[in-house]
Order: sequence, then structure tokens, then C-alpha cells
Amino acid sequence: MSSMKPLPVLMYHHINHHKSDMVTITPEAFEGQMEYLYRAGYRTLKIAELIAYINNGLTLTRKAVVVTFDDGWLDNYMYAFPILKKYKINATVFLITNRVENASKNAAKIPSLIPTHEESKLLIEKGEAHKVALNWKLIKEMSDSGMIEFYSHTKSHAKCNSLTEKELMEELKESREIIEKRLGSPCPYFCWPYGKYNDLAVNVAKKTEYKALFTTNHGVVETGSDPFAINRIIVKDSIVWFKKRMVVYTNTILSKLYLKIKKK
Repeated sequence: MSSMKPLPVLMYHHINHHKSDMVTITPEAFEGQMEYLYRAGYRTLKIAELIAYINNGLTLTRKAVVVTFDDGWLDNYMYAFPILKKYKINATVFLITNRVENASKNAAKIPSLIPTHEESKLLIEKGEAHKVALNWKLIKEMSDSGMIEFYSHTKSHAKCNSLTEKELMEELKESREIIEKRLGSPCPYFCWPYGKYNDLAVNVAKKTEYKALFTTNHGVVETGSDPFAINRIIVKDSIVWFKKRMVVYTNTILSKLYLKIKKK
């Protein structure tokens, strides 16, 4: 039965000290969460391993989890990366390639202050992505660690359920090509901005030869799950919450019961 364990795919955005941001986890809470995974003996899977698990090609002998970050914020390098290295945690970052390209044009020294999420969005609109987004140099450093992988989150963070086929092609294919060119490795995985997609978007993603698509749909992954609609768990800024949920979401009976009650 061991290979049938449910597997939570965790979703993060910012790791920084702005507690009031709904999409932010403080470095203290993040460290407590990663330390828990490490001490409790969780295996942190890379995406290829997750897909192998879905396709029944990987048997898990212990509890496992996948750590993902959306958008590619600079604070992922500043605060998350040292913690991930410390506890030997594999993670995946989904990049908005226009932001990375813009940040890379102006990759000055890393700022000491990280703005709030709302301020970060304004800086990006003003063409100052380098103050808040990862650039290719930092991405390369993270990638070279062998623990952090980078895949696509579109070119411009577009809502993919409202785009034409041509626009989708551009968002999905071009972002993929840029990542492959810059990092020199395949980019077969993709994550929907805002969790927005429709049948057309999924078909374009398949045409563009993506092998797995990540959603913001609440739930766990199991052997036989649809790789083109991968559920995730939005992580809260709490170590206590995290420990309890990890116990629930990696237990076959508890996760089924809990997700039934929690249907969003």
C-alpha cells in the first residue's frame, strides 16, 4: 500500500517579513516548516519524481511532499534559498519570464529592503522588476545548487482563461523557450497564473508539449491523478498549522475525510 499515499504539493509565493500580505510567509515560519519536513523524514520530490509517482513509476517508502513557489520573487533567493539549502529541501519555482528578463537588464546589487506584495506589483508596473523579481544570474545560482528547479508561469502573468489560442501560444511557448535557452535544460512543466485556465488553455499547453500543469485547485496528488490538473495546498504563515496539515494530507483516510469537509 505504501505507493498509494496521498502527496501534498505545497504552494508558496513570498517569503519575507511582511506579515500582513496574504501571500507571504515569514522566514521564521518558513524555516520552522522546512525544519519539520527535514526532522520528520519527509522526502521532497522534484517534479519529474512527482510525475513518476502519478504514473505509478515511483514507489514511496516514506511520506513525501513537493515544494513550489509561484512568480519568482527576489525574496525567494534572499530568504527561502538559504533555508532550503540548510535542510536539503528540493523546490520548484514557476517563473514569469518577462519579469526575469526585465530584472536581468538591471540586476544591480540585491536591495536590503523587500517591499510588500502590493508595492512589488507597482514596482513591476513601473518597470522596476529588478527590485522585486529574480534575475537569470540568481536563478542560475539557485539552479546550480541541484535542489531548485525552474519552470514556466507564462511570459506576463496573464489570466489564461481569457486568452485566444494565439495569445496562449505566445504566453506558454515563448516562456518555455526562454527558460530552456537561459538554463540549458528542458522546461516541460507549467503553472497557471491565478489558477485560471479553461479547456482551450489546457489543449494549447498539451500542444506546446508541456507534460504537467499545476493549478491552485485545493487537494492532494495520488497515483493516477491527472498530471494536467495538479492540485496544490496553499500554505499558511504558521508552523503549528503546517505540522497538523502535513499529518492529515499524507494520510490516506484523514486526507479523504478532511478534503471532503473542506470542499471549497
